[in-house]
Amino acid sequence: MLTLLMYVVIIAVIAALLFFSASAVFGRGEELEPLPEGTTATVLPAEGVTGDDVRMLKFQQTLRGYKQSEVDWALDRLGAEIDLLRSRLAAIEAPITAEPPTTAEPPATAEAPAAADER
Repeated sequence: MLTLLMYVVIIAVIAALLFFSASAVFGRGEELEPLPEGTTATVLPAEGVTGDDVRMLKFQQTLRGYKQSEVDWALDRLGAEIDLLRSRLAAIEAPITAEPPTTAEPPATAEAPAAADER
C-alpha cells in the first residue's frame, strides 16, 4: 500500500512541475479582451498602400477560415487605392495625348512673300 501511495505522490509532483513549467512558458491563460465592434486588427496605411503593405496583411482566422469582414475591408481599401492611382495616372497622361502632333516644316514668316515679290 505504501508503494502505491509513493507512486501517486510522485505522479502528482511530476504533474505539478509540468503544469508550472507550461504556465511559465505559455502564460497563465489570460485572454485579451475582444476588439470593439467594427474594428479590426488588420492594418493598412491611410494612404499610399504599397506592395509590401499588401504582402504583410494578416487576417484573423475563424473556425471556418478568415474573417470575411476583414478580407472585404482590405479588398475595398485596395480597390479604392487602385482606382485613385489609375485616375491620377489618367489625369497626368491626358495633357500628353491631347497635344497636337508637331510638324517638321518651319512656320512661314512674313518676309518670305516679300522676297518672292522682289524677283
